[in-house]
Amino acid sequence: MSGQVHVQPVSEAVVLLEIDNPPMNPLGEAMRQTFMAALDEVEANDALRCLIVTGKGRAFCAGDDLKNTGPGGEDLAGFGRLLDRLEATRVPVVAAVNGWCVGGGFELALCCDIRLAATEARFVCAGVNVGLMASTYRLPRLIGVSRAKAMLLTGLPHDAETAERYGLVTGLHAPDELRTAAIALAERIASRAPLSVEASKRTANRAPDLSPEEFNAMAAPELRVLRRSADHKAAVAAFRERRDPVFTRS
Repeated sequence: MSGQVHVQPVSEAVVLLEIDNPPMNPLGEAMRQTFMAALDEVEANDALRCLIVTGKGRAFCAGDDLKNTGPGGEDLAGFGRLLDRLEATRVPVVAAVNGWCVGGGFELALCCDIRLAATEARFVCAGVNVGLMASTYRLPRLIGVSRAKAMLLTGLPHDAETAERYGLVTGLHAPDELRTAAIALAERIASRAPLSVEASKRTANRAPDLSPEEFNAMAAPELRVLRRSADHKAAVAAFRERRDPVFTRS
């Protein structure tokens, strides 16, 4: 049986994508196409507010399927397109790292906006173990150059506690509680003003590369749109009336 990416609606606003390609959930060419199709499907729904990505079994994702990797560069380019697609997803993406997170699978987690991990999760920058290179752009930006090099240059597994200490993940949970914690986080994000959440994701993604002046020039138009939005007006009215706002992404 070929691998699958299960699309599991949690609520109207939250969807969970589960990578199911045992035993280690690699993403070869066919699986990448399946994953991209799942992203296209869920993001076409305007009601979507947050996405969760996780793996089934003992692995989150083991990256590319090396058994089927050709001698050229198309496999790497194809994986890169998937990473870029996930990173550019309109809504926030929460990675629920349930187990082994290796190589391209590690990079997949880095492309998510927030990462939670099971206490048994293990993180491996496997590029140097297979004569390749991966995560050398995203990882230093996330945890700093020194800590990133300790992972990138050794190819050693790092446990979940180390990942949390490095700031790679923002929460650790017992394996049977991870999915519940990810859903609770996603539902909280989904309850906030959607246009504001999406603009916050876009501007935060670009902020590390910009000077304060460049950032202000980029953020100002976003803020003008938000100030005119119905959701902002609804939030102000709800604050005055001491009730919860109802957001409509408008």
